[in-house]
Formats: sequence, C-alpha cells, structure tokens
Amino acid sequence: MKLTKLFNDFFHSEKAGGLLLLIVTAISLVLANSPVKAAYANLWHIELAGEHLSHWINDGLMTIFFLLIGLELEREMYLGELSNLKTASLPLFGALGGMLIPAGLFLAFNYGTPTQAGAGIPMATDIAFAIGILSLLGNKVPDSLKVFLTALAVMDDLGAIIVIAVFYTKSLALSNLFIALGIWGALLILNRLKVRNMIPYLIGGVFMWYFMLHSGVHATITGILLAFAMPFGKGDENSSSYKLQHVLHKPVAFFILPLFAMANTCLALSGDWVSGLAQTNSIGIIAGLFIGKPAGIFLFAFLGSLIGACTLPSDLNWMHIIGAGMLGGIGFTMSIFITLLAFHEPVHIDEAKIAILVASILSGLVGFLMLRKQLKLPV
Repeated sequence: MKLTKLFNDFFHSEKAGGLLLLIVTAISLVLANSPVKAAYANLWHIELAGEHLSHWINDGLMTIFFLLIGLELEREMYLGELSNLKTASLPLFGALGGMLIPAGLFLAFNYGTPTQAGAGIPMATDIAFAIGILSLLGNKVPDSLKVFLTALAVMDDLGAIIVIAVFYTKSLALSNLFIALGIWGALLILNRLKVRNMIPYLIGGVFMWYFMLHSGVHATITGILLAFAMPFGKGDENSSSYKLQHVLHKPVAFFILPLFAMANTCLALSGDWVSGLAQTNSIGIIAGLFIGKPAGIFLFAFLGSLIGACTLPSDLNWMHIIGAGMLGGIGFTMSIFITLLAFHEPVHIDEAKIAILVASILSGLVGFLMLRKQLKLPV
C-alpha cells in the first residue's frame, strides 16, 4: 500500500503530539502530588474575564482542536483514506463496534445509577496517543495497519462528536441556537459563492462559537461546523481548508492538547484512590476501554468481513486488528472531555479521570506488546 504524503504528514504529526502528551501528563500528575500541589491546582482556577482558566481551555481552545479534527475528517473523506469505500469499510465496522460495545459494557454496570450518563466516556479513542504508541514499534509496522488505526480513530472522533451533540445537550436556548446555525448557513452561502478569503469565515466562527456557547449545545461543536463551511476547493495547497489545517496542526499538537492534558490531569491522589477503582463508574470505564474496545472493534470488523462488506488487507491478520483495537482503548483526551460533560460531581469526575488513565495505560501497554509479538520484533 502506497501512502500519500498527506497521510504521512498527518501520521508523523500525531506521533510527535502523542509522545508529548505522555510527557506532560506524567509531569502534571507529579506536580499534583508534590509539595507544590496547592499552587499547581490554583493555577487552573485563575479567573480570566469571569471564568476559570480551565474553562477557557475546555470550552475555548478545544474548539480549535475540533476545528482541526473537522478539517482532517473532511480531507480524509474527499481525498484521503476514507474516500475509498474499500479502504474505509474495515475501520468503519471496527469503529461502530468500538463505540457500541464499550457503551453497552459501561451501562451494564451503571444503568439506573447517578453515573449512567458516562456511557459515552469509553466510546472515544485518542488519536495522538494511539498513533504515538504504534509509532514506537518502528518501520516494521505495515502501512495498512497505520491506515486502519488512523481511520478508526478519526471515525471514533466523529462518533464522539455526534454523541456530544445528541446526548450531552442538557437544555436548549433556541434563539441562540438558531442564530448560531444562521451564521453557519451564511458561511455555507459564502462558500457556494466561492469566497476564498478566510477572514469572513474566522470572524463568523467566533460569533457562531459565542451563540453556541449560550445555546446549551456544547460550544466545541462550532469547530466541526466551521470546518465544513471552510472552502475546500480541490484540496490543494491553495485551498483555504489546506492553509488553515497547515497553520493549526502544530499549535494544536504542541500547545492546545498538552495544555488540556495538564489542566485535566491535575489529580491529587488520596491514600485510598485505589478503592475508587472498585466503584461501578470506574469499573464501567475500565471494562469499556480495556475490554469493550478491542472486543467491539474485532467482532464488528470480523462480522463485516464474513458478510463481505469489508476485506482484511493481505499483510494483516486478525491478531493485528485485536492489537490495534487495544490501542483504540486509549481514550484519554476525548474520554476526559466527555467526562467533563457527563458529570458534575467532583468525586465522579475524579474517579472517571483515574479510571481513564488506568485503562489507557493498560490498553497502550498490552496493545504495544501484542503488536510487537505479531511483528516479531526483538525484546
């Protein structure tokens, strides 16, 4: 399989970002449990324009992250690995299983409890972390496996966005929502009129974000809507979409996501934090990510191949798919993001974050070891 330059650039960018996330998460956990833990925790509660710094990161900067995800998704759908039905069908089936089975496992432990709203938490895959771990296996990783995991993670992100929009909207302020959608409609008209200057789109995006923020629908959805309003054209280096994606890649990978990771892993572990892993909330998340993800990805992909809807690449076997499914259990960024929408009680949020970290570490380690064995790499 010959990979496009676009795909290789994306893969290597996510690889570097994933390794940086590992480092800053470790630093954040150390600081949160060190003698300076009070000062470190207070840092994220500094008020700016009436809101905590963590709020601006989670509701503001993460909108830019979703804008980049939207631009990447659009490009993959038009020109990349998702534009070919044969290439896209295997990860599509895998992604469906990787969302439905983890959510079902979580609900098996939490249905009817105050934490049942967390069903979306184990549905997500962290693209940067998953690709970062896969990249540690070196040049022997088949290109088809890189494509499968990347496409799977992109589809998972799309699924997570839909889940956020549909299930984590508590109440609607219809007037603000209609204004936000009206602005989006106006930007789509500009696109149809072949207005290529990015300035009107970016200004419109800011206003759309403001009204979406006050509509009850999570403001980060603005990023996805704006991405699909940006002029794509032929998708070459002269297109507005390409230029914006190029500008955003490094700030998102090396500033926004590390900042989000640090702000949301400021966890002071109490002496009995292990006991929290026995709560149904934690059990559901760990079971969903560590067991449900690889099981769902493998089962649905296998069933898809049985009915002839998709084909396993000739250089892969089903153990490769299970190993990639384990890496899909690295939820981290997206799982933590959904946690903040699902729960309001600090105890539930902290339990979920710890469970996500434990499940992501287990999934990453087991997935790495499984794929290393399949690729016959030296110990």
